[in-house]
Amino acid sequence: MKTIIEPFRIKMTEPIKPSTRAQREEKLKAAHNNVFLVDAEDVTIDLLTDSGTGAMSAQQWAAMMLGDESYAGSISWKKFESTVRDITGFKYIFPTHQGRAAERILAGALLKAGNVIPNNSHFDTTRANIEFVGAIAEDLLTDDGKNPASTAPFKGNMDLGKLEAVIAKHGAENIPFGMITVTNNSGGGQPVSLANMKAVKELLNRHNIPLIIDACRFAENAYFIQQREEGQKNRTLTEIAQEMFSLADASTMSLKKDGLVNIGGWLCCHNEAWADKFRNLLILTEGFPTYGGLAGRDLEAIAVGLREALEPDYQEYRNATIRYIASRLTERGIPIVKPAGGHAVFLDAKAFLPHIPSSEFPGIALVNALYLAGGVRGVELGSVMFGKRNPETGEETPSVMELVRLAFPRRVYTQSHFDYLIEVIEEVWEKRDSLKGARITKQPPFLRHFTAHFSPI
Repeated sequence: MKTIIEPFRIKMTEPIKPSTRAQREEKLKAAHNNVFLVDAEDVTIDLLTDSGTGAMSAQQWAAMMLGDESYAGSISWKKFESTVRDITGFKYIFPTHQGRAAERILAGALLKAGNVIPNNSHFDTTRANIEFVGAIAEDLLTDDGKNPASTAPFKGNMDLGKLEAVIAKHGAENIPFGMITVTNNSGGGQPVSLANMKAVKELLNRHNIPLIIDACRFAENAYFIQQREEGQKNRTLTEIAQEMFSLADASTMSLKKDGLVNIGGWLCCHNEAWADKFRNLLILTEGFPTYGGLAGRDLEAIAVGLREALEPDYQEYRNATIRYIASRLTERGIPIVKPAGGHAVFLDAKAFLPHIPSSEFPGIALVNALYLAGGVRGVELGSVMFGKRNPETGEETPSVMELVRLAFPRRVYTQSHFDYLIEVIEEVWEKRDSLKGARITKQPPFLRHFTAHFSPI
């Protein structure tokens, strides 16, 4: 079969409201040139995030009807716990309302000012929760992962030499745990190899440092391991996922990604002392430990969605979607992060707009141009999201890469939507020399990309 079709049929639709460029110009201006502040009804193709924006299956909707809304020890909780334990093997399992809640509990329970947390790459909320308590988030990505043009198969890998240097510099006693994010969202949705995860675990073990997996896209990472890593081809995605989790002492997850649901997260571990701390903070801020801020119907949908995310037909379709768009853009000479990641296509804004310096945020210029050209909403992963600003001097330290992420909601758009997207990107590409940068006119101290105001230069 030459064409990989969507492995589903559509039985319910949601209207997309058309708009003119003049209308979009008005909406973007009212949103202070930040697409996060544009209303969803004013967006044609919404690729802002793949978090919680997917479509659930008929099986998930059916499962929701079985939701047990008992406050403590519900039947739905038992289904959730059983499914998560089967995939991850963790002894203590805590649901949360979303991933950043798990991150906040983790940081609040285990970190203090001055601690250092190494990771391949922290994503935005992970870094923010670590830094909020005064700890330091260190990104230790391999050099291949910082090169958009590199075609290395596992560009999400952690650099072992850099990890050893961080431990030597700060001391193992100041590193409560290390982390690995799968897949590496910040660097293009790039996977981490099983071999690298084992090597990181071995290195951390030598220094008695626990390993925590940020597992938002664990099923996509398992797919890449199966397809790209030697000796993994004949294993199931579930078997690979189970081995990944066997290397971890704990895990956070936003189930809004590879849980295939619109809300939910988890915080899991083996350590009883950690579990006691997590449980106490969970009760204080999220709810009783057997529902963690979620309805019973959400727990039911998650239990089904986690299994569906590990189905080979689903993962092949999901990856084929990304490959399709990436190949069409590459044919047109449009610079993207290579190879294509698992959940998004990442445009290389630095190469797309070389005339706009990092200090003028080329990613924001490109994001806004895509919205104006065709109502496409993406997100900047560059010097706004990951750059550092000195609060006293206002001096900006740019991000290593200037990217624009087009994250694809799961089971939402069809090929005609993707063909339209390619046309919009090509239109902006042809007019790229006319685009101008932006400056920030208002920003909060944390996670500024969500609410910052911009003015075109």
